[in-house]
Amino acid sequence: MLATYLIGLREGLEATLVVTILVAFLVKSDLRHRLPYVWAGVAAAVLLSVGFAAFLEFTSANLEFRNKELFEATASIAAVVFVTWMIFWMRRAARGIAGELRTKMQSAIEIGPIAVAVTAFLAVAREGLETALFFFATVQSNDANHAVAAIVGGIATSIAIGVGLYYSAVRINLTRFFTWTGAILVLVAAGILKYGVHDLQEADVVPGLNNQLSVPSFDPTTWWAELLRGMFNVTTNPSVLESLAWFLYALPVLLLFLWPKNRSSHA
Repeated sequence: MLATYLIGLREGLEATLVVTILVAFLVKSDLRHRLPYVWAGVAAAVLLSVGFAAFLEFTSANLEFRNKELFEATASIAAVVFVTWMIFWMRRAARGIAGELRTKMQSAIEIGPIAVAVTAFLAVAREGLETALFFFATVQSNDANHAVAAIVGGIATSIAIGVGLYYSAVRINLTRFFTWTGAILVLVAAGILKYGVHDLQEADVVPGLNNQLSVPSFDPTTWWAELLRGMFNVTTNPSVLESLAWFLYALPVLLLFLWPKNRSSHA
């Protein structure tokens, strides 16, 4: 649940910040009459994201075993690719995103109200589709009802933070927030990749399902074991290949993500 909550919080806050920037721009530009078009675009993006999540769940539930495993493996690997791109993109573009959105909104205003709605839709839809895909990939190894509650809770928290930021009631260091959540999401993504490799082994696409890694045994019913499994997909009897995939993704990606951006300029 914690991993799913974090996904909802992180992705939800990105979308909320986008909407906040667009709304603030229109309000400060005395263009409040354009706000309904922003909300229309946001609503359409939310509906698309929910529909995409439902499509993934419906498709997975109606496939035969092997095709189901292949479908879930593909979704898991796609989610890892998207989340990796997202955290590095946000790390690079966070400072300039407000100016970029204002420029796009100004251009949309000059074109017309439909362009305003489309701008809001595109800005939010990207985050929503990523959230739906990442949620689907994460929920495969967790209780669905708890996962839904967790991601809704994360999104609700992100909206509350966004509203607080808009009215200057909340002050948070967004750079630090996105750095820490990004680092945790790298480990979550590593677990999703591990799960995807396991699905490929279940579907007999790659070998080694029964070639398990010899690790110290621990009680899987303890709270910390459940936390490791839910957050990072750390299990008691992993195969060698899926464990290798976890480490080969997590270690270099985490190192690159946390490496100071100005380190190379002083070398």
